[in-house]
Amino acid sequence: MHAPQGSTMSPTHRFEDDDYPAYTMGRAAELIGATPAFLRAVGEAGLITPLRSEGGHRRYSRNQLRIAARARDLVDQGTPVEAACRIVTLEDSLDEALRINAELRGSTQDA
Repeated sequence: MHAPQGSTMSPTHRFEDDDYPAYTMGRAAELIGATPAFLRAVGEAGLITPLRSEGGHRRYSRNQLRIAARARDLVDQGTPVEAACRIVTLEDSLDEALRINAELRGSTQDA
């Protein structure tokens, strides 16, 4: 996996980039304590979209693995995969809405 043509990202910056797709499916599954089938399922549910290597292999970033691990925790508690993915998506949407609301409240208080 190479940096896009014309990219100024050095190889050492990739280590710091949480969005860089550094992990193969097997390694990603191992890191979050899941199976490759689980990663395929959360991908099919639309929770995460792994990038593909030139050979077509799935590659995952640290951010994607954090999201998948949250879904895995719910599945471990008995939640079906599709429902777990929806819950994680809704939690993230709520967090974003609360952040925006707090920003807007802060900007109206400054006026």
